[in-house]
Amino acid sequence: MPEKKDSFQPRRASNIDGFFTGQGQQPRRPAFRTPQTSHAQPQAKKIISSAPTQGRTVGLPDMANPKTTEMLQNHPSQYAVAEEDMVTQPTGRRTTVDGEIPDKPQEMPVKKSRRKLRKERKEAKYARKHPGKKRSRTKRVLKWIGIIFMIAVITIGAMFWDDIRKLTGNNNPLSLFGIFTPTDLKNDNGRVNILVAGNSSDDIGHGGAELTDSIMVLSVNTKDNTALMLSIPRDLYVNIPEYGYGKINAAYPNGGMDKLQTVVEDVTGLNIHYQALVNYSAFRDLVNAVGGITINIDSSDERGLYDPSLDYTTSSCCALVDYPNGSVKLNGKQALNLARARGDAYGSYGYPDADYTRTKYQRIMLLAIKDKASSTSVIANPFKVTKLVDAIGKNVRTNLQLSEMQTLYYYGKKIDNNKVDSYNIRDLKGESTYMLVGDTINGQSVQVPAAGVGNFSDIQDQINFIFTATPVQKEKASVVVLNATETVGLAADQSEVLYDAGLTVLGHYDASANQTNTTIVDNSDGKKPNTLAYLKSKYGATVVKDDIASANYPSAEFIVIVGADLVTAQANQTSSGV
Repeated sequence: MPEKKDSFQPRRASNIDGFFTGQGQQPRRPAFRTPQTSHAQPQAKKIISSAPTQGRTVGLPDMANPKTTEMLQNHPSQYAVAEEDMVTQPTGRRTTVDGEIPDKPQEMPVKKSRRKLRKERKEAKYARKHPGKKRSRTKRVLKWIGIIFMIAVITIGAMFWDDIRKLTGNNNPLSLFGIFTPTDLKNDNGRVNILVAGNSSDDIGHGGAELTDSIMVLSVNTKDNTALMLSIPRDLYVNIPEYGYGKINAAYPNGGMDKLQTVVEDVTGLNIHYQALVNYSAFRDLVNAVGGITINIDSSDERGLYDPSLDYTTSSCCALVDYPNGSVKLNGKQALNLARARGDAYGSYGYPDADYTRTKYQRIMLLAIKDKASSTSVIANPFKVTKLVDAIGKNVRTNLQLSEMQTLYYYGKKIDNNKVDSYNIRDLKGESTYMLVGDTINGQSVQVPAAGVGNFSDIQDQINFIFTATPVQKEKASVVVLNATETVGLAADQSEVLYDAGLTVLGHYDASANQTNTTIVDNSDGKKPNTLAYLKSKYGATVVKDDIASANYPSAEFIVIVGADLVTAQANQTSSGV
């Protein structure tokens, strides 16, 4: 009598050496059933397996195992499929015991991702609102582009505001509108004077980092679109109010920019309208922001510039400065090193004037930065403009407001670099007449006025002359006039004309031979371009090379050899009543 099945109710089973004894849990029958259809048999056929069998008997345990065989013989009732009903099928085939292929079972629904479900819901929602219309992918893309653009604008605007806030010290967000409403600048008869001081507050571990080792007056003439940069040596010995005499670079640490401004006004005789404090990292960040600059090295040493002082801010051991004469392209780090180097280390060359040479290249680099920052490649690139503003915001502090900066930028971009004069106080009268001399006071090596300690009257007069002089007067070129005609006194007359124009006349003499046309011998090496242009225009002359004349008058930067054409021109002017 067959045993009664109770649908897999657990039964107690014992195990001896891995064999089942007694009644245990009923094994499950094969899992698959043939789906019921209208033409199927009343009773579903038994499915042996749908899984790959790989040639093994489907529905049975592994018969190669003797324990399994013995277990089947002792307990046949535990298996639902008789041995004679079992068949072996090829791998992957679903079949019944009588060889029929059942209907395909219903497939399980594929689980969709959340992203796909959201997309379907959005499309369904759009279809309900806009029946008959297909949602445009282009519009969705444009929408997201617009959102990203707005986020970028807000982010850049926040950065811009933060930079302007740090730069000007103005925390009022409404001041940003000053960029659209430029205002008039403080000035003296159209001339705007800005005090620019640089220190090493960015250089961690630098001794005396608060000392303003670079002091410069930037003067912009808004009437004729010219500018002037005047460097003041850091060792200039001055009287600092409430401090006493000392080097001018100590004024800022003992009273801030206002104290330094007072001292600079006493030295130069100028009214300072604005001030800006810059740390040296500005050279690095500004140059990087504009994509590098190119300057010309024109050292008196044929080898160029070299300062072997170690650049301790980098991991490599290299010199601060090592450049040949000629055109040199600098990145930010190189510009910063050049701005700091004074050529005072052993083995240096190309620095005959130490700190004066350093400030000279600082002025040259500022002009190069100004020129590059005004170029279309920078102005038309919002990323470079952002980096430029960020570099200024991190490194500069000024009392110029944004509306005044906008006005200053308007005038600055109209000034050609060729119309920017560059001076230091010592050389205001030229390299042959120094206005400052070296001295030692209280054990300090200092620079004092040639007129005496604290006497800046000659310096102020010369600054005033430079501010009002013509380009030719500023150059003060030396000239010799030679008469190459039979007309007596012609060279003397022309010497007076050239002296009145601002040239330094060394003398007038007769030429070794007469000539028809007036010619000019230029021995200035291109250092007096305004004077050369004036002489060529004045006499309608051509520039020639005359080794004999140059050897006879070695101190003359220009030699004017007056020809018969000048006599004819004067006669024509007299006859016409001019």
